[in-house]
Amino acid sequence: MRSVRIGVDTGGTFTDVVAVDEQTGEITTTKTPSTPANPADGFMEGVRKVLRKAGVETVSAVVHGTTVATNQLLEDRIADLGFVTTEGFEFILEIARQSVPDGYGNSYFWVKPPRIVPVHRVRTVGGRLDHTGAEVRPFDEAQATAAARWFRERGITAIGVCFLHSYANPGHELRMREVIEREHPEAVVSISSDVLREYREYERSVTTLVDAAVKPTMRRYIANLADRLGMPFSVMKSNGGVLSAAEVVHQPITTVLSGPAAGALGAALIASTAGHPSVITLDGGGTSTDVAVVVDGEPSLTTEGSIGRYPCKIPMIDIVTVGAGGGSVAWISPEGTLKVGPTSAGADPGPLCYGRGGTEVTVTDAHVFLGRVPPHLLGGEIPLDADAARQGIEALAGKVGLSPERTAAGILEISAFNQSNAIRQITVKRGLDVRDFPMVAFGGSGPLLVCRLIDILGLPSVIVPPDPGNVSAFGLLTVDVKNDYVRTFVTRELALDAAAEIFGDLEAQAAEALDREGFAADRHVYARSADLRYYGQAYEVRVSAPAGPLDEAWRTEVLDRFHQAHQKLYGYGYRDDPRHGVEWVNLRVSGIGPITRPAIGRRPYGAAGGGPAATREVFYDEWGPAPIHRRADLTAGSVLSGPAVVEEYGSTLPLHPGFTATVDEFGNLEVRRG
Repeated sequence: MRSVRIGVDTGGTFTDVVAVDEQTGEITTTKTPSTPANPADGFMEGVRKVLRKAGVETVSAVVHGTTVATNQLLEDRIADLGFVTTEGFEFILEIARQSVPDGYGNSYFWVKPPRIVPVHRVRTVGGRLDHTGAEVRPFDEAQATAAARWFRERGITAIGVCFLHSYANPGHELRMREVIEREHPEAVVSISSDVLREYREYERSVTTLVDAAVKPTMRRYIANLADRLGMPFSVMKSNGGVLSAAEVVHQPITTVLSGPAAGALGAALIASTAGHPSVITLDGGGTSTDVAVVVDGEPSLTTEGSIGRYPCKIPMIDIVTVGAGGGSVAWISPEGTLKVGPTSAGADPGPLCYGRGGTEVTVTDAHVFLGRVPPHLLGGEIPLDADAARQGIEALAGKVGLSPERTAAGILEISAFNQSNAIRQITVKRGLDVRDFPMVAFGGSGPLLVCRLIDILGLPSVIVPPDPGNVSAFGLLTVDVKNDYVRTFVTRELALDAAAEIFGDLEAQAAEALDREGFAADRHVYARSADLRYYGQAYEVRVSAPAGPLDEAWRTEVLDRFHQAHQKLYGYGYRDDPRHGVEWVNLRVSGIGPITRPAIGRRPYGAAGGGPAATREVFYDEWGPAPIHRRADLTAGSVLSGPAVVEEYGSTLPLHPGFTATVDEFGNLEVRRG
């Protein structure tokens, strides 16, 4: 009996679904409008739709990329959250960090946003550990009981616990959790030694509180979905791995970049298969655009990420997000200048051309007005109201004093520069030359501006995969099970036996998790890494560490990797300078359960079938007829020249004058200047 594995990526505008036939490897894709009020509705409709299209009924596995936790944080929907910390440290959230966000320049103009937990909902408990984990003062059970009862009396049911130096010894936090479970059984509790066993009290506190804040929402959503789906499923994590839904409810913070992470991984596999191991990935959706860098087939990772205004020190794929999607709203600033985003019309009501009551001009409306996208979406499933887009553009043009064409083209130009700024953040600011990397553009709106991005950034080429709107959902089916574990161990003279004991503990934790996920011991993979810095620095550089026994050769290899990485990132290093010692900070282990990835098939070579399917008036530099190509008609070796438009079910590629698009052997369109 035929069965399929299904990937479902819930986005702001559309829910993307991919099914892979386990017997034949055949890939079936579809999309359905997202349902922000209850994302599970769009999820279930997408599953039913792809099963009908694939002609099968049996599902062997489902992997889900969700924005539930992300949206809650971005929209600041955090209420009734409590915080328990060490006596005397009740203002840790207020003090935070002294750094001012980029763009303000001077702290005089910046006002600290409200804390994730206001001071009046912070309780402190006596007891103290030192940095080695040794107990200085015993845990105060009476104060802990009073704090738990205080939260219960006020109906605060989500509580984060972060005690000083609990990364070295979780004992006091474990006792606090026991007290809360006894005195306030309705509460959902997150403790920092479970969420992030790493030093830096402020970041560890906020990360723990974010986990506590999203835990009730994620538990309700996962339970609802599991009940409706009627089978176990897995959820994508920010670190580039997946985890069963049963496990992810205990660590929901790990899902905060769920969908974008899947997109970067899917694009990395597609690009490396086509002979491009190092690329920039650009995932353009309805609400935002997410960019990442892939080097030698692996997306870059970071532990310095944030979601909205909340720092989250969990390992995550290094992604920069900008509010420049198809639904981004064009507006006029108080100074009279035209702006685009970050506000989005989303899925409901959506752009003007959706005809669902939208009242503001969006990027999609500009594309429709200029003829660069067809008068319908999803192969005709969603007709577009071109007249509504035209009227909106004309009204906006009257306000800014430009022609409608220049106004629409200006909206797209601003959106392209917003995307290019995000790409520069992920490349130039990381010490990378953007001109060295081809770009993979995907997502429903990802290919729409690639010709302008080639010119703005000097990109060598842009690769547009088949079914670009479903690359994130496809990426969900390429992902291993992965859990990350960390232990702070600050020292200038690393004791190899102590480090070996820590790595052993972390690998034992990883083994337990992989056992619960159903992986036999002989399939477990453990990836070690370490965070190091030059003594006196405030932040670390993470490098991979070899497997095997810890000896002097192992230490030398890790130090060599650190010096190389520091030199590459910052342009200098102190490899041979005895005045600058190296300090070890964190030891890490990733426990990986490998899966079988779907194969990407080659396309047959031959002439394109029948040439353009139609001609349409399209505005690039001026109005003119442009051939409209159906992507399904293109075979490997086909070469198209602009001006033209390439249309397919979930996306569109406007090919500007002076650009060419070549179909490679895997069906990718490679866009180049000239």
